[in-house]
Amino acid sequence: MRIHLISIGGAVMHNFALALHDVGHHVSGSDDAIFEPSKGRLDQHGLLPKEMGWDAARITADIDFIILGMHARQDNPELLKAKELGLPMYSFPAYTFEQSKDQTRMVVAGSHGKTTTTGMLMHVFDALQKEFDYLVGSQLDGYQRMVQFSDAPIILIEGDEYLSSPLDLRPKFLHYKPQLAMITGIAWDHINVFPTYANYVEQFELFMRSMPKGSVCFYNQDDKDLNALAITLKGQIDVNLKPYGILPYSTAKEGIVIHFEGKDYPMPWFGKHNVSNVTGAMLMAKEYGISHVDFIQSMQSFGGTARRLETLYEDSNLTVIRDFAHSPSKLKATAEAVKEQYPNRNVIAVFELHTFSSLQKDFLPHYSDCMAKADQAMVYVDHHVFELKKMPSLEASAIKSGFGSPIQVLNSKQALIDAIKSSDLGNTVLLLMSSGSFSDLALDEII
Repeated sequence: MRIHLISIGGAVMHNFALALHDVGHHVSGSDDAIFEPSKGRLDQHGLLPKEMGWDAARITADIDFIILGMHARQDNPELLKAKELGLPMYSFPAYTFEQSKDQTRMVVAGSHGKTTTTGMLMHVFDALQKEFDYLVGSQLDGYQRMVQFSDAPIILIEGDEYLSSPLDLRPKFLHYKPQLAMITGIAWDHINVFPTYANYVEQFELFMRSMPKGSVCFYNQDDKDLNALAITLKGQIDVNLKPYGILPYSTAKEGIVIHFEGKDYPMPWFGKHNVSNVTGAMLMAKEYGISHVDFIQSMQSFGGTARRLETLYEDSNLTVIRDFAHSPSKLKATAEAVKEQYPNRNVIAVFELHTFSSLQKDFLPHYSDCMAKADQAMVYVDHHVFELKKMPSLEASAIKSGFGSPIQVLNSKQALIDAIKSSDLGNTVLLLMSSGSFSDLALDEII
C-alpha cells in the first residue's frame, strides 16, 4: 500500500514510518523540520523527504491513506489536498487499532509509569519467547523501533491520554479498545488540553467505557480517585474492573527483593512505584496465560528503561541518577523511591521546569512538597524556555511558594553548575529530574 505521513519527523511518527516500511508498504512523508535521531534513521531507510516543508503536490490520488501527526496544523496544505481528494486519514493511534483488529490488544494507561510498565511487559514477553507487536512512547534499550507490526497474536500498547491529531482531539487511548488493560493512577497532567482536573479524570472514565464487552481492566487501588471512579463504574459497564495492590518487597544493596509465595526474588531495579507497576503488569499478563512465577522470574533481568531511574555515574562517594519525571506525581514518586533506596545518603534532588503545565504559575501549587523526601532540593528553569513557548516568565518567589518545602531556584545553566559543585557531594545521590536536558548539561560539567 502507498502511505503518506504528514509530520513524519516526530518521535513516534518516524518510528511508525519505519515499521510500515519494514512490513513492505510504500512509505513517503513530509515535515517542516526533522532533527536527529529521526533524520538519520529515516535517511538510512530512504524515507527522509528530499525537501523540508509542505507541498500539496506530494498528495496524489494513488495514495491509499494518510497518517496525520499531531505536529501538523489544520491548514496544512497537504492535509487540505488529502481532504480535497477524499483520501482516508488516520491518526497513528487510529491506524494502530485498524492494524491490530485481529490481535489481542493489551494497553497500559495512567498518568505515570506507562512507558516503564509497557517496557516491563515487552521484556517479559521477550524473555518467555512470546511473539508480540508493540507501540511504546520512548525508545527502549534492546529495541530498534518504538513500533512494530507483524502477524503476532498480541500487541502491547502504551496508552497515552494526549490528543490524537489536529483533526481528532480525543485522547489516543480511546482508539485502542483493549481486551486487557491497566491504569496505573490519575494525576492531573496536560493542562493545556484538559483545563480542569474533573475534565482530565473524565478521559479515564471514557477509556474504561471504550473497552469491549467482557474485557478486563486492572486499576491501582491505592490511587484514591481512580479507585472511586472504578467503584462508580462497576455495574454500569460490562468490563471486569479488578483492583491491584503491591507485592511485598524490601530494599537491598543492588536493588530490591520481591517476596512472593515464600520465595525471594532479587531485582536490579528499585522504587515502590515500580513494584506497583510490576504487580499490575503481572496480573494483566496472567489473563493472557503467563504465570505469576514466570513473570517475576523474567523481571529479574529487567534493567529498567532509559531516563527512568537511570544511573549515569557512580563511585564510592557519589551516585548520579537521571529520571524523566516532570509531573507532580512522577516527581514525588521518584524522589521517594531514591530516598527509600538510599536512606543513609544525602539526596540532592534537581528538577527542571520544562513542560507547558510546569511553567504555569497556577499549576505550581500541585508540586507542593513533591521533593520533601530529598535532603536538598533545587528547581531549575532556563528563561529561554518562556520565549520559546511564548509564555510569561515565573518569579523565583512564585516557584518557591508553589513547591512549599525549602528549595533553591536557579535560572541559568552556570548557576545550576555552580550550585551542584558547591554542594557537599560526599556520600550523596544526585537526582536529576526533567523531560528536557537542563540546557544540554553534560555530566563532566558537574562532577
